[in-house]
Amino acid sequence: MTRWTTRDIPAQQGRSALITGTGGLGYEDALALARAGASVVIAGRNPAKGAAAVAAIRQAVPGAQVRFGEVDLASLASVASFAARLAGEQDGLDLLINNAGVMTPPQRRETRDGFELQFGTNYLSHFALTAQLMPLLRKGRDPRVVTVGSIAARRGAIAFDDLQAERSYRAFPVYAQSKLACLLFAFELSRRSRAAGWGVQSLAAHPGLSRTDLLYNTPGGPTPTIYFLRRVFRLMFQPAAQGALPTLFAATDPNARDGAHYGPDRLSGTRGHPVEEPAPPQALDRAVAARLWEVSEALAKVSFDQAAQPAFHRGGMDRTR
Repeated sequence: MTRWTTRDIPAQQGRSALITGTGGLGYEDALALARAGASVVIAGRNPAKGAAAVAAIRQAVPGAQVRFGEVDLASLASVASFAARLAGEQDGLDLLINNAGVMTPPQRRETRDGFELQFGTNYLSHFALTAQLMPLLRKGRDPRVVTVGSIAARRGAIAFDDLQAERSYRAFPVYAQSKLACLLFAFELSRRSRAAGWGVQSLAAHPGLSRTDLLYNTPGGPTPTIYFLRRVFRLMFQPAAQGALPTLFAATDPNARDGAHYGPDRLSGTRGHPVEEPAPPQALDRAVAARLWEVSEALAKVSFDQAAQPAFHRGGMDRTR
């Protein structure tokens, strides 16, 4: 692969895209896609931050087709409401980028539905959002779902016996679990889509080490030690615009493969230009992926099989363990 950049993004006129996360990588994804001509929805929970992102993109790209969509990924009810609103606003969706997340709160916190915050926000909400947007995606043109992982997934494991970290909470291992779950989901979605004929491609990407808001937006605030380390190591991280390239390649390039995993090409995947790279071995365990899928459908009260049918699927949002 050549040194791929945003200049290599094919024309996106006539294509619609939804990106979760209004800052950092999400902003860079939205900016690049808008510049290429896509109609973009950039989604997040903070309307003021969303409006600022939209204004900045419109200033950089006069005439950009971009708007903000309000969704709180720490609330499955908010996710369902957002998906329903989007279905009422447009007839199809060509691209979904599951990007937003939270990282390593020092104390265990929960979503509004009672799930551990990182698992619930980084993974389960995107699982639910993708299921509820399947009718729109199936109406899209060459639809793709790109789910953003992390190099932290290399150290992840799915603790089915303590999925919500209720018995033992350690911030980084729980973050790594949430990002491994994202990869397992991306690859399982690809397999299930092919088997069922849904026609939706699913790919995974990660940004390496990138300077994003995730470094500082730790719920509850970072500990002094974490804050110091992030200040020091921030200088070693690549810019967010560079970190967004693997996601943008997976989202737009004709050579990006369904079911593949993309990351930076240098220094063990921590920086550089997009390249297809092997996923962590634990992300390729089909038995774990299938079990996580079934558990996630029960927790989120969604069904991909039902959602992929013409009728829009709505499920209850009560918590299940």
